[in-house]
This record gives sequence, structure tokens and C-alpha cells, in this order.
Amino acid sequence: MIPVDVAAELTGRRVVLGLTGGVACFKAAEFCRLLVKAGSAVHVVLTEAACQFITPVTMQALSGQPVFVSQWDAREPNNMPHINLTREADAIIIAPASADFIAQLAHGRADELLSLLCLARPIARVPLLIAPSMNREMWAHPATQRNLRQVVRDGAQVLGVGFGEQACGETGDGRMLEPEQLLEELTASLTPNSLLGQHVLITAGPTAEAIDPVRVITNHSSGKMGFAVARAAREAGADVTLVTGPVALTTPQGVQRVDVVSAQGMRDVVVAAAENADIFIAAAAVSDWRPAHAAQEKIKKDGSGHAPVLEFVENPDILSEVAHSPRAQSGELYCVGFAAETENLQANAEAKRVRKGVPLLVGNIGPSTFGRDDNALLLVDDEGVMELPRASKRVLAKQLVAEIARRVSGDAA
Repeated sequence: MIPVDVAAELTGRRVVLGLTGGVACFKAAEFCRLLVKAGSAVHVVLTEAACQFITPVTMQALSGQPVFVSQWDAREPNNMPHINLTREADAIIIAPASADFIAQLAHGRADELLSLLCLARPIARVPLLIAPSMNREMWAHPATQRNLRQVVRDGAQVLGVGFGEQACGETGDGRMLEPEQLLEELTASLTPNSLLGQHVLITAGPTAEAIDPVRVITNHSSGKMGFAVARAAREAGADVTLVTGPVALTTPQGVQRVDVVSAQGMRDVVVAAAENADIFIAAAAVSDWRPAHAAQEKIKKDGSGHAPVLEFVENPDILSEVAHSPRAQSGELYCVGFAAETENLQANAEAKRVRKGVPLLVGNIGPSTFGRDDNALLLVDDEGVMELPRASKRVLAKQLVAEIARRVSGDAA
């Protein structure tokens, strides 16, 4: 399934998809399908080894474009597919990239079309992404790691690998990333790096406060907005740490995730992580109160018809504590708060911004967004009030990250 609004980001993009010898070519077929569905023009180039695992006919059917294998292919009028394909490309991605092909790139070899076009690409304009796929021992071998370091020095971007069962029957690192992950990586490579070099700390989701070993007090937050913001920040070039309460969401590619349960647990992780962050975005719906004493055993009905009386205490105010820390007060740490309201959004958001002491407060109507894939945001800061009209959380996250990047950089509106 294509992530929300990736189609809008990749529509009209020209992507050269290179396949080398490896069983992961079956994943490349699905990746090609996702790219086409997202609106990209995909031009597939296979090595001779790749043709042992998948046919040009299959990739042509999926891409809707002629597939190239040989550098001597005479279908191009000037007989130069290595030039034509790279001059028109927005990006080149090799998926799967075998150990042998990575070695070819490291040594600048150009003995077949795919390695030739990688060498011929305009380095400053066309990113080259490498998605390795190989046996765990081949992946860990010093020669492979040396070659990977060299291709990075030469301007390529090496993507990570997955851990798990391999076609050879062994288990370990070396699996090619899944098609959806490749799509995220490609999207990130084509996104302006407005937060490059920034460490962004983000909270997401609800917290759960224990009543007894089987019951908790929580809220309807799904975590989707915070996860969308984490992905958008990472795509903008940031180093992202995502601290999340209990949610059933997939971690965005390239994001470091820390799972917590309670407000106190979230507070402890955030306060420590904030010491090394440049931007803190508090998107989590943190429970305001927790039971003063959680029962050690399950509280059972006694047949009286009366519910047990619970005493509550206030949870720590994570945003306020971080916003009033020395780093935040000195301007080293830029803090962004979220406010989920049910009425009088602007007035409540403005009051909360002052109360929390944050430069930017993002307001939304909780019942209209919890669990949904869309939202509408109200940005409140010293500049005034800005509305971000209802759209997918993916779109809003990118808009919000762009606004944060503008404020952090000091650019005028």
C-alpha cells in the first residue's frame, strides 16, 4: 500500500530502477509497481545476472517502458542509453544491489550498462541510491564494508538492510529493504534538506496510566500525527528520535523509536534526550492525571453495584519542563507544543502557548482528528495565527516541518 500522499510527491518523477543479480528481484517488481502507481516514470535497467532471477518482459509489463540490459542496445537513436537515461532522471536506485555490483561501483568499472550509467550520471543533480541485498556473511565481509564506504565517498547513498531469514536458509543482516521502505527512502532523497544537521525529538501517541495490572486510563490518540511529523522531519534531513506511547504504527524509515507506556516513562526519556536535541515537538496526548496508587492485583466487582473510588494525582508536564529548561531558555532548543481542544481552539491554544512558555503552539480539535488520517491545524506564535486547512496528516506534517524549519533558520515569512 502506498503511504498517504506519496503519489503527489512522486508524480512526474523519472526514476531509473536498476536490478542486479539476487533473489530480491521479486521485491523490485513490487517496488516498480508502487512507483508507477505513485505517478513516476520508471525506466528499468537489468544486469545480465538480474535476468537469471527476473525477466525483462516482467519489468516491462510493470513499468510500461522499454527495459534495457545491454549497453549496445541500438533502440536509442544515438546508441547511448547510458547518457540518455541519466540526463533525464530525477534519481537512480539500485534495488537489489549485489556485493559484486557494489564492488564494480567502488572500482569505477563500466563493463555493462547499469554500472556504466551510474558512472555517467551527473553526480550533482541525480542522486544514486543503493539498496544492498546479500548473504549475511557477504554483508559483514570487510571487503564489502570497504566497498560500501567507498561508494558513499563517491557520492552514493547506501540504504540500510533488513535482518531476518535469507533465501540461503541462514538468518541475519543483508536482506533488501521492503518496497514500502524503499519508497520512503526515495521520497526522502528528493525532499529539500531544510532540517539537515538538526536533531529533532518528537513525542507521539497516548500514554496509559495503570489502575491495576489489567486496566489503564488512556485516550483516543492514535499517534498518526506524531508519526507523520517524524517521517517529514527525517525526510527534511533531520536526525529524528521518536518517543511514543502504546500505538500500532510502523516506525518511519530512518527514525529512532523509543517505546514508553506512562507519562512518567515518557517524561524520563524526553528530559534525557532533550539534552542533545535542537528541536522538541510534543505531539503526544499525555494523560493529565494518573491513579495515585495502582492496585497490585486486579480490582474485581464485589456485587455491591458501586465502583471503587480512585484517587488521582497530576502527571508531570513534559512540555513545560522542557520548555523551561536552560537549553530552551537560552535558545539552543526550539520547542513546539500541541493542544488538542474541544472548543474555542484559538483562545485555548494562545493561552496554552503562554502557559507552557513555547515559541510555537499547534492546535487542533481532538474529536475531529483522533484516529483519522486527516486533520486541520492552527499554528500560534509571535507572528500571529496561521491556519493549515484540513488535509491528510502526511501533507500537514510536511507543511508543519517546513514552518518549523523556517522559524529555526530565522527566514522571514
